[in-house]
Amino acid sequence: MSKLRTITLIALFLVAFGTANAQTLKMDGASGVDARPTRGMSQTRVQSKYGSPTSVRSPVGNPPITRWEYQDFIVYFEFDKVIHAVTKR
Repeated sequence: MSKLRTITLIALFLVAFGTANAQTLKMDGASGVDARPTRGMSQTRVQSKYGSPTSVRSPVGNPPITRWEYQDFIVYFEFDKVIHAVTKR
């Protein structure tokens, strides 16, 4: 009986104090969901949503990687699709 009581007390303790907590972490420079383009967006879609880039670097390599610079971020394309977008510091 004492073993059952101990197991019950441990179970109650875990239920009472073992609940999960979560916090939202806002990264520096992130001003919202659409702060920069997402992977897979086309160049046409990026330009229509974010406007013309401040500078464009010509494609380099095989497959061709193109770099578009905006005021707050840089977008890397493989062919005409976004592969990565990074926030400038």
